[in-house]
Amino acid sequence: MREITGGDPGRTIATLWGTRKLPRRGPKHTLTTGQVVAAAVGLADGGQDLATLSMRRVAESLGVGTMSLYTYIASREELLEAMLDHVCAEAVEDLGEPGDQGWEDGLREVARVNWDLCLRHPWVLQVFTGRPSLGPRSIAKYERELAVVEGLGLTDVEMDSVITLVHDHVEGVARRRIEADRAVRRTGMNDEQWWEKVGPSLAEVFDPARFPLAARVGRAAGEVHRGAHNPEHAYAFGLARLLEGVATLIGERAGSL
Repeated sequence: MREITGGDPGRTIATLWGTRKLPRRGPKHTLTTGQVVAAAVGLADGGQDLATLSMRRVAESLGVGTMSLYTYIASREELLEAMLDHVCAEAVEDLGEPGDQGWEDGLREVARVNWDLCLRHPWVLQVFTGRPSLGPRSIAKYERELAVVEGLGLTDVEMDSVITLVHDHVEGVARRRIEADRAVRRTGMNDEQWWEKVGPSLAEVFDPARFPLAARVGRAAGEVHRGAHNPEHAYAFGLARLLEGVATLIGERAGSL
């Protein structure tokens, strides 16, 4: 779901970097842009997604009129960009300053911080559009992540690709995890309870001889995961394979020197 669809890029940059000047005319400014963004983040966190987030709701939560909100944020699209940059500050703090850990531990930390960010603020997955966020906190997060793979012999493009690969893995599995949580809330059943309901009906129509691999592998995975899918296992398994691939790339670059 792509929530950011338009807006004035120049004006958005000014808002993100705090260079946009508020209009002198009109009502007295009783808020700051930061307060508006923080209120919107709180509403989105409470609702778990962006479906019900509107400028009107944000204004009501702050006790001001909707039109006065546009004094600080010119559009909903601009607000979403500012919200994403706002929560990136949490990731920057969690990542801290570059330490003495090796690149593998560093990438594990990058993955963990992004995983926690997605689960803490599920709505960020609806804001990601494939275009980079260009706010100061977002760029600071990117800078800190790149430091993990600096000096390994990778090209600049490869450094960017490694960080992007980690992001893509984390975001993909996080989406599955969040959707699984929503399914539990929607149906009132966890995976085990769901299987107890659907299993007998499937057994009446499913022929293991026709689908031998699906029967064998599905049974083994289900017994281990206690459900059709285990996002935490998928996260750990995929990250381990990803790190193996990065290690191979680093080895190839070292061998070519």
